[in-house]
Amino acid sequence: MAETAPNQPTLHERVKNVIDSIRPFIQADGGDIDLLGVDDDGTVRVRLRGACVGCPMSAMTLKSGIEQRLREQVTEVTGVVNVD
Repeated sequence: MAETAPNQPTLHERVKNVIDSIRPFIQADGGDIDLLGVDDDGTVRVRLRGACVGCPMSAMTLKSGIEQRLREQVTEVTGVVNVD
């Protein structure tokens, strides 16, 4: 895992900040998202909850919304997976 300079946010913290910025939009539709972890290869593991569970649009939300936003703002992110 990459080292961070003192007082710089870790990869996990940067991913968490982006997830936290997305959360209100997901909650507005009755869902929620939990950050489970960030793997060494840059894969972000999340759990979609609430209305997102079983929603046919959740896969598109995950890839076209959440993953795209994370990859734009945290360059180390390589992908996002929903862990049921």
